[in-house]
Amino acid sequence: MREIVLDTETTGFEPFEGDRIVEIGAVELFNHLPTGKTYHQYINPQRSMPKEAFDVHGLGDDFLRDKPIFRAIGQAFLDFIGDAQLIIHNASFDMKFLNAELTAINLPALPFSRATDTLMIARRKFPGSPATLDALCRRFGVDNSGREKHGALLDSELLAEVYLELVGGRQPDFGLSPVAQSNNSAGSHAEVDWRPRPRPNPLPSRLTEIEIAAHIAFVEKIGDAAIWKKRV
Repeated sequence: MREIVLDTETTGFEPFEGDRIVEIGAVELFNHLPTGKTYHQYINPQRSMPKEAFDVHGLGDDFLRDKPIFRAIGQAFLDFIGDAQLIIHNASFDMKFLNAELTAINLPALPFSRATDTLMIARRKFPGSPATLDALCRRFGVDNSGREKHGALLDSELLAEVYLELVGGRQPDFGLSPVAQSNNSAGSHAEVDWRPRPRPNPLPSRLTEIEIAAHIAFVEKIGDAAIWKKRV
């Protein structure tokens, strides 16, 4: 199972009021394990940076001026994420920005069903507790000391660790999921066909003869209305 942990930085809060994406960071997971593959891109928003946004991420006009516009990188971004599920903290925010940018250049929008929102997971799991990325890092002991300002790639890397804790720890399914073969060709992810199978020899019944006889007598006492007589 391929997942992409993703974050964006923007010029503000509303793409339909002229705000734009200025940074995308993404980390690839396969079967809940980091593969080492990442995507990171700064983007020229073709507008000035408001001070409030600059104070959050520190990406200013001078730094972004020579960066590519979204039209130049949109397809490469889609190629990286492929059809993977997207793991996003406060997914509605990032998805509305990504889809506004994609549709503006006639690329397909991303269905919201592809987004797993870690903010919602955290709020369900820890109701009433702070659910910011920093708060979750503190809860799970994830080192976020390098996060002086928001940054899309760093935040994606931190969120990947938080996400694995939210879904049950570093090995959430106790190693029973299919895993990638070590001799795969580059970029491929063959899976081991692991699934439960019937026992070769059924376990012996734990019922005693007395218990079986008592059950038969009980069913006969109920008569034809007994549900055991209606089983097909």
